[in-house]
Amino acid sequence: QFLKQLGIQPDWQFVDVYGMEPELLSMVPRPVCAVLLLFPITEKYETFRTEEEERIKAKGQDVKSSVYFMKQTINNACGTIGLIHAIANNKDKMNFETNSSLKKFLEDSLSMTPEERAKYLETYEAIRVTHESSAHEGQTEAPSIDEKVDLHFIALVNVGGHLYELDGRKPFPINHGETSDDSFLEDAIEVCKKFMERDPEELRFNAIALSAA
Repeated sequence: QFLKQLGIQPDWQFVDVYGMEPELLSMVPRPVCAVLLLFPITEKYETFRTEEEERIKAKGQDVKSSVYFMKQTINNACGTIGLIHAIANNKDKMNFETNSSLKKFLEDSLSMTPEERAKYLETYEAIRVTHESSAHEGQTEAPSIDEKVDLHFIALVNVGGHLYELDGRKPFPINHGETSDDSFLEDAIEVCKKFMERDPEELRFNAIALSAA
């Protein structure tokens, strides 16, 4: 639904990943070109995030210039930004309608920095209006209002044979190593499992795959 509103033809669809075991992954239609992970931002996660950032800044990492990455400056827009990351890094596989608001956004913002893209999104009504409405459709149960929980979306994509984690709260993409079109879903799920292992008490994890329809 959300993809249709943004002017993307229905060759691709978002499907729930019901579990991380091989037999449940085998139910996900292939090929898969992106995985969105919804997870809770907890103290454990924030500690890890800071350490990871310092480690990468010290050691460096290889990020291809063709990776489309943007920062998140709008509160609660992580679903939209995850979706933009998923589509932008698979643009060549998508069929856009001629008047697609998302296609125009991606073309206009291609030469911008991650910060400039975030600022541009703030002013870009056509995407902001459709945002969040369907980002949480895949969730089985929304947390109650009084729970002070911050749920956050990230995108995992394959660009040039490397698996990247794209999170608008982080200063840069995270390169998780080599992948291929055939092994991408399994490789992305391995990254998701690491998120879950860092917070074994937590149950609020949800993965959605961008699959061929």
